Amino acid sequence: MVPDDKSNPELENEVESSKVLKHYPRYGSIVGDTCPTCRGTGRIPRGNEDQLVAVIPCNDKRLKPRHTKLYVCVTMALCLFLSCLILFFLFPRSVTLSPLSVLSVMVYFSPDTVQMEVTNLISVTNDNFVPVQIVGLDVQGLISRVVVSKIKFSNMSSIPSRSEKSYTYQIGLPINEKGLSTFCQSTSIKIHTLFVELQITMNISYLSHTEQLSVDTFEYIDCGTNSTSPHPVR
Repeated sequence: MVPDDKSNPELENEVESSKVLKHYPRYGSIVGDTCPTCRGTGRIPRGNEDQLVAVIPCNDKRLKPRHTKLYVCVTMALCLFLSCLILFFLFPRSVTLSPLSVLSVMVYFSPDTVQMEVTNLISVTNDNFVPVQIVGLDVQGLISRVVVSKIKFSNMSSIPSRSEKSYTYQIGLPINEKGLSTFCQSTSIKIHTLFVELQITMNISYLSHTEQLSVDTFEYIDCGTNSTSPHPVR
């Protein structure tokens, strides 16, 4: 007894597949190289541009330009190199504030007080590849751990990239304490050395952000005469 072909599901699937392959042959099969998307016409049907996707292997010789993998790898390597180069030049580096020396000291006497005008030299080192703008400089003077003077500077010039620049500033240190004033004006004492502490704070701006540099320095000053010579500080 011969089975009915129409009642066999497997046979029906094969017939249906053969009909589909007749109109849409497999891409790269022995039937031909007709693209199933454009049905061999070389054009995508109008209205289906946003719905159809063509998948083409990278080793397809018909691709233009050739060597697609090479171009993609070279482009990625070039982008990575440029990114590293930009990060190297724009990466924030240190800015160092260093007190250098005492340039001069002027001492003015009055019956009850002693006024000192101290001129100091500081150095700022910029290791960045961009200029650094100095927003402000604050200096606080202490004698015997007592704050005797505060001063602020805001008209300082910027520091060029990869350079070091020196600045001078002057701070007044009044001595109103009776014991210290007597010590500085006494003629029986030959050495009138005071140890002065300076707290220096500098606000800088570069690469769209601000930063604060702080340093404390100690210097010895002769408050009995104007003979203090320039000397380094520590």
